[in-house]
Amino acid sequence: MKPEVLLSRIRIVLCRPSHPGNIGAAARAMKTMGLSRLCLVSPKQFPDPEADTRATGAVDLLQQAEIYPSLKEALAGAVFVVGLSARRRDLGPEIGEPREMVARLLAAAAEGEVALVFGNETMGLSNEEIQLCHAAVSIPTNPDFSSLNLGSAVQVLCYEVRMAAFADRPPVSDTLATPFVSPTATHSEVEGFYEHLESVMTTTGFFNPEHPGRLIPKLRRLFGRIRLERDEVNILRGVLAATQNPTGHGKH
Repeated sequence: MKPEVLLSRIRIVLCRPSHPGNIGAAARAMKTMGLSRLCLVSPKQFPDPEADTRATGAVDLLQQAEIYPSLKEALAGAVFVVGLSARRRDLGPEIGEPREMVARLLAAAAEGEVALVFGNETMGLSNEEIQLCHAAVSIPTNPDFSSLNLGSAVQVLCYEVRMAAFADRPPVSDTLATPFVSPTATHSEVEGFYEHLESVMTTTGFFNPEHPGRLIPKLRRLFGRIRLERDEVNILRGVLAATQNPTGHGKH
Protein backbone atom coordinates (compact mmCIF):
# COMPACT_ATOMS: atom_id res chain seq x y z
CA MET A 1 0.00 0.00 0.00
CA LYS A 2 1.27 3.47 -0.87
CA PRO A 3 2.74 5.42 2.08
CA GLU A 4 0.45 8.37 1.36
CA VAL A 5 -2.61 6.12 1.76
CA LEU A 6 -1.32 4.78 5.06
CA LEU A 7 -0.71 8.31 6.35
CA SER A 8 -4.21 9.37 5.31
CA ARG A 9 -5.65 6.66 7.56
CA ILE A 10 -4.01 7.97 10.73
CA ARG A 11 -5.99 10.21 13.05
CA ILE A 12 -4.13 12.49 15.45
CA VAL A 13 -6.44 12.84 18.45
CA LEU A 14 -5.87 15.55 21.07
CA CYS A 15 -7.81 14.98 24.28
CA ARG A 16 -8.96 18.02 26.20
CA PRO A 17 -6.24 20.40 24.93
CA SER A 18 -6.19 23.49 27.12
CA HIS A 19 -4.06 25.84 25.01
CA PRO A 20 -5.19 26.73 21.47
CA GLY A 21 -1.57 27.47 20.51
CA ASN A 22 -0.72 23.83 21.10
CA ILE A 23 -3.50 22.78 18.76
CA GLY A 24 -2.00 24.98 16.07
CA ALA A 25 1.49 23.65 16.73
CA ALA A 26 0.20 20.09 16.47
CA ALA A 27 -1.48 20.86 13.13
CA ARG A 28 1.74 22.27 11.75
CA ALA A 29 3.71 19.26 13.02
CA MET A 30 1.24 16.96 11.30
CA LYS A 31 1.31 18.74 7.96
CA THR A 32 5.12 18.77 7.78
CA MET A 33 5.01 14.98 8.06
CA GLY A 34 2.17 14.41 5.61
CA LEU A 35 -0.65 13.70 8.06
CA SER A 36 -3.92 15.58 7.72
CA ARG A 37 -6.69 14.23 9.96
CA LEU A 38 -6.86 16.14 13.25
CA CYS A 39 -9.46 15.20 15.85
CA LEU A 40 -10.10 17.25 19.00
CA VAL A 41 -11.87 15.94 22.10
CA SER A 42 -13.48 18.70 24.18
CA PRO A 43 -10.96 21.44 23.43
CA LYS A 44 -11.06 24.22 26.01
CA GLN A 45 -10.82 26.99 23.43
CA PHE A 46 -11.21 26.34 19.71
CA PRO A 47 -11.36 27.84 17.12
CA ASP A 48 -8.96 30.54 18.25
CA PRO A 49 -6.65 33.11 16.56
CA GLU A 50 -3.66 31.79 18.53
CA ALA A 51 -4.20 28.34 17.04
CA ASP A 52 -4.19 29.87 13.55
CA THR A 53 -0.99 31.79 14.30
CA ARG A 54 0.87 28.72 15.58
CA ALA A 55 -0.34 26.62 12.65
CA THR A 56 1.52 28.72 10.08
CA GLY A 57 0.82 27.11 6.70
CA ALA A 58 -1.44 24.45 8.21
CA VAL A 59 -4.60 26.42 8.98
CA ASP A 60 -6.44 24.16 6.54
CA LEU A 61 -5.98 21.28 8.98
CA LEU A 62 -7.57 23.39 11.73
CA GLN A 63 -10.48 24.25 9.46
CA GLN A 64 -11.03 20.56 8.73
CA ALA A 65 -10.52 19.43 12.35
CA GLU A 66 -13.19 17.12 13.74
CA ILE A 67 -14.47 17.94 17.26
CA TYR A 68 -15.93 15.30 19.55
CA PRO A 69 -17.39 15.39 23.06
CA SER A 70 -15.61 12.19 24.10
CA LEU A 71 -12.62 10.07 23.16
CA LYS A 72 -14.85 7.07 22.57
CA GLU A 73 -16.68 8.94 19.83
CA ALA A 74 -13.42 10.23 18.31
CA LEU A 75 -12.15 6.64 18.00
CA ALA A 76 -15.27 5.23 16.36
CA GLY A 77 -14.28 3.02 13.42
CA ALA A 78 -10.56 2.85 14.28
CA VAL A 79 -9.07 -0.65 14.10
CA PHE A 80 -6.02 0.16 16.23
CA VAL A 81 -5.37 2.93 18.76
CA VAL A 82 -2.09 3.97 20.38
CA GLY A 83 -2.08 6.41 23.27
CA LEU A 84 0.87 8.48 24.46
CA SER A 85 1.67 7.84 28.11
CA ALA A 86 4.60 9.23 30.05
CA ARG A 87 4.17 6.77 32.92
CA ARG A 88 3.37 3.13 33.51
CA ARG A 89 0.01 2.34 35.08
CA ASP A 90 -1.43 -0.52 37.03
CA LEU A 91 -4.23 -0.74 34.51
CA GLY A 92 -4.13 -0.21 30.78
CA PRO A 93 -2.00 -1.46 27.89
CA GLU A 94 1.73 -2.12 28.05
CA ILE A 95 3.90 0.80 27.00
CA GLY A 96 6.21 0.31 24.03
CA GLU A 97 8.94 2.31 22.27
CA PRO A 98 7.96 4.73 19.47
CA ARG A 99 9.37 2.71 16.57
CA GLU A 100 7.86 -0.52 17.79
CA MET A 101 4.43 1.03 18.22
CA VAL A 102 4.59 3.01 14.99
CA ALA A 103 5.35 -0.21 13.10
CA ARG A 104 2.27 -1.82 14.65
CA LEU A 105 0.19 1.27 13.88
CA LEU A 106 1.15 1.24 10.19
CA ALA A 107 0.57 -2.48 9.90
CA ALA A 108 -2.94 -1.93 11.22
CA ALA A 109 -3.43 1.05 8.88
CA ALA A 110 -3.21 -1.38 5.98
CA GLU A 111 -6.46 -2.84 7.33
CA GLY A 112 -8.31 0.37 8.20
CA GLU A 113 -8.22 3.64 10.10
CA VAL A 114 -5.99 3.99 13.15
CA ALA A 115 -5.34 6.67 15.76
CA LEU A 116 -2.55 8.24 17.78
CA VAL A 117 -3.97 9.76 20.96
CA PHE A 118 -2.42 12.56 23.01
CA GLY A 119 -3.63 13.70 26.41
CA ASN A 120 -4.11 17.04 28.11
CA GLU A 121 -0.98 19.22 28.46
CA THR A 122 -1.01 19.04 32.26
CA MET A 123 -2.43 15.64 33.16
CA GLY A 124 -1.95 13.58 30.02
CA LEU A 125 -4.45 10.82 29.31
CA SER A 126 -6.70 9.75 32.17
CA ASN A 127 -6.84 6.10 33.22
CA GLU A 128 -10.22 5.82 31.54
CA GLU A 129 -8.86 7.27 28.28
CA ILE A 130 -5.74 5.10 28.19
CA GLN A 131 -7.92 2.03 28.66
CA LEU A 132 -9.67 2.89 25.40
CA CYS A 133 -6.34 2.42 23.62
CA HIS A 134 -5.07 -0.93 22.34
CA ALA A 135 -1.46 0.00 23.04
CA ALA A 136 0.56 2.82 24.57
CA VAL A 137 3.78 4.55 23.61
CA SER A 138 6.29 6.58 25.59
CA ILE A 139 8.85 8.99 24.14
CA PRO A 140 12.24 8.31 25.81
CA THR A 141 13.14 11.81 27.01
CA ASN A 142 15.97 12.94 29.26
CA PRO A 143 15.17 11.53 32.75
CA ASP A 144 16.42 14.78 34.31
CA PHE A 145 14.03 16.87 32.21
CA SER A 146 11.22 14.79 30.80
CA SER A 147 8.65 17.53 30.16
CA LEU A 148 7.68 17.54 26.49
CA ASN A 149 5.39 20.13 24.92
CA LEU A 150 2.27 18.73 23.25
CA GLY A 151 3.21 20.11 19.84
CA SER A 152 6.70 18.63 20.19
CA ALA A 153 5.31 15.23 21.18
CA VAL A 154 3.08 15.24 18.11
CA GLN A 155 6.06 16.20 15.94
CA VAL A 156 8.23 13.37 17.27
CA LEU A 157 5.65 10.66 16.68
CA CYS A 158 4.52 12.03 13.32
CA TYR A 159 8.16 12.01 12.21
CA GLU A 160 8.51 8.37 13.26
CA VAL A 161 5.31 7.56 11.40
CA ARG A 162 6.53 9.22 8.20
CA MET A 163 9.93 7.56 8.31
CA ALA A 164 8.38 4.14 8.86
CA ALA A 165 5.73 4.64 6.16
CA PHE A 166 8.43 5.45 3.60
CA ALA A 167 10.84 2.75 4.89
CA ASP A 168 13.27 5.44 6.15
CA ARG A 169 13.54 7.02 2.67
CA PRO A 170 10.82 9.68 2.42
CA PRO A 171 10.82 11.96 -0.62
CA VAL A 172 12.31 15.42 -0.10
CA SER A 173 11.63 18.73 -1.80
CA ASP A 174 13.93 19.76 -4.63
CA THR A 175 14.07 23.20 -3.02
CA LEU A 176 15.89 21.90 0.06
CA ALA A 177 19.28 21.76 -1.62
CA THR A 178 21.04 23.37 -4.56
CA PRO A 179 21.79 20.71 -7.16
CA PHE A 180 25.42 20.18 -8.12
CA VAL A 181 26.28 22.21 -11.21
CA SER A 182 29.71 20.69 -11.77
CA PRO A 183 29.92 17.25 -13.38
CA THR A 184 31.95 14.48 -11.84
CA ALA A 185 35.62 14.62 -12.88
CA THR A 186 36.67 12.07 -15.46
CA HIS A 187 39.34 9.46 -14.79
CA SER A 188 41.87 11.36 -16.93
CA GLU A 189 41.12 14.63 -15.09
CA VAL A 190 41.70 13.01 -11.71
CA GLU A 191 44.87 11.32 -12.97
CA GLY A 192 46.06 14.70 -14.25
CA PHE A 193 45.58 16.09 -10.76
CA TYR A 194 47.61 13.24 -9.22
CA GLU A 195 50.43 13.85 -11.71
CA HIS A 196 50.35 17.58 -10.96
CA LEU A 197 50.38 16.91 -7.21
CA GLU A 198 53.31 14.53 -7.46
CA SER A 199 55.23 17.05 -9.58
CA VAL A 200 54.74 19.85 -7.05
CA MET A 201 55.64 17.62 -4.10
CA THR A 202 58.80 16.52 -5.90
CA THR A 203 59.81 20.09 -6.79
CA THR A 204 59.31 21.30 -3.22
CA GLY A 205 61.27 18.36 -1.81
CA PHE A 206 58.28 16.96 0.07
CA PHE A 207 58.35 13.79 -2.05
CA ASN A 208 61.41 11.81 -3.12
CA PRO A 209 60.68 9.61 -6.15
CA GLU A 210 63.73 7.46 -5.34
CA HIS A 211 62.18 6.59 -1.96
CA PRO A 212 58.44 6.88 -2.59
CA GLY A 213 57.27 4.84 0.37
CA ARG A 214 53.46 4.77 0.63
CA LEU A 215 52.80 8.49 0.21
CA ILE A 216 51.24 8.39 -3.27
CA PRO A 217 48.93 5.41 -2.53
CA LYS A 218 47.79 7.08 0.69
CA LEU A 219 47.00 10.32 -1.15
CA ARG A 220 45.10 8.38 -3.80
CA ARG A 221 43.12 6.68 -1.07
CA LEU A 222 42.42 10.04 0.59
CA PHE A 223 40.97 11.66 -2.54
CA GLY A 224 39.42 8.37 -3.66
CA ARG A 225 37.03 8.45 -0.71
CA ILE A 226 34.97 11.02 -2.56
CA ARG A 227 33.91 11.45 -6.15
CA LEU A 228 35.73 14.60 -7.12
CA GLU A 229 33.86 17.07 -9.30
CA ARG A 230 35.51 18.80 -12.24
CA ASP A 231 35.36 22.17 -10.46
CA GLU A 232 36.99 20.64 -7.39
CA VAL A 233 39.84 19.21 -9.45
CA ASN A 234 40.32 22.62 -11.08
CA ILE A 235 40.45 24.31 -7.67
CA LEU A 236 43.01 21.83 -6.36
CA ARG A 237 45.16 22.23 -9.45
CA GLY A 238 44.84 25.99 -9.14
CA VAL A 239 46.27 25.79 -5.63
CA LEU A 240 49.13 23.64 -6.91
CA ALA A 241 49.78 26.05 -9.76
CA ALA A 242 49.94 28.94 -7.30
CA THR A 243 52.76 27.21 -5.40
CA GLN A 244 54.70 26.91 -8.65
CA ASN A 245 54.20 30.58 -9.44
CA PRO A 246 53.88 32.42 -6.09
CA THR A 247 53.70 35.88 -7.69
CA GLY A 248 51.06 34.87 -10.16
CA HIS A 249 47.58 33.46 -9.85
CA GLY A 250 46.53 29.86 -10.19
CA LYS A 251 43.76 29.20 -12.67
CA HIS A 252 40.49 28.19 -11.04
